[in-house]
Amino acid sequence: MADIQACTIEEELKQKLRKFRFRKEKTNAAIIMKIDMKGLVVTIEDEMDEVEDIEEVGRELPEFSPRYLAYSFAHDHGDGRMSYPLVFVYYCPPGVKPQQNMIYAGTKPSVVQALEITKVFEIRDVEDMTEEWLHSKIAFYR
Repeated sequence: MADIQACTIEEELKQKLRKFRFRKEKTNAAIIMKIDMKGLVVTIEDEMDEVEDIEEVGRELPEFSPRYLAYSFAHDHGDGRMSYPLVFVYYCPPGVKPQQNMIYAGTKPSVVQALEITKVFEIRDVEDMTEEWLHSKIAFYR
């Protein structure tokens, strides 16, 4: 099945995502992305450095509009090892207009490809976006 790219990705966003993917900082950070529905272009909505946890990022997400999220965080394996995984989260809350949902869902593969990451998750309720949720999701990749 072919991916449908409903939108283009802003060149500045591609560059920031490339740089974000290879960041050396050991703090949690996020890039929140949205689609400009008039121009059908994926753009940066917010960049968050030194984020406490994913719940802090969740508080920045709108209640009734989808968003893409690239999140890099410090993960303690509990045995002295640390890793800094990069995850992609597609946030699509209930009540989104079907057309908007289709545009975001159709564009998601292109954004994931631009990030070049494999840890891709979806969530509908921002209240469920917790550290426990995140750790349960990345546990699959151990």
